[in-house]
Amino acid sequence: MAQASSAAPTVGVGVFVFWNGTFLMGKRRGAHGAGTWSVPGGHPEFGESFEETAQREVQEETGVLIRNIRFGAVTNDLFDVEGKHYVTIWMLSDYRSGEPTITEPDKYDSQGWYDFSTLPDPLFLPWRQLLRSTFISDIRAQLESSDRARR
Repeated sequence: MAQASSAAPTVGVGVFVFWNGTFLMGKRRGAHGAGTWSVPGGHPEFGESFEETAQREVQEETGVLIRNIRFGAVTNDLFDVEGKHYVTIWMLSDYRSGEPTITEPDKYDSQGWYDFSTLPDPLFLPWRQLLRSTFISDIRAQLESSDRARR
């Protein structure tokens, strides 16, 4: 059972960056999810749309520019050990330009391009929730259609 808290859930935004049938993932550092893998992301700033958050966070964390930013999924994520509750908004995007670089080494150890058959391990808790969600089949289909559109 989750530790009781009077704090409201925090909103997080995770961003799939599709490129050539793959998406960018990083191995997390820091206290929250350290040692686990996820797509780039972060928290919306005041007044920012989810699309703006996605674009900013991907550029800040990886140096990559994205396009065609759209909604993908939502998960409700309880981190029992940390006593945190996140609502994660998953956004989908297509790679536009830039060489992926770890621009925030305090947040990521390494990064690379993966697909659903080569997911690194272990995955960040919201990822495990996403893989069990009804949204995952649509995200897989969009990855495949993104790959076909680039050919």
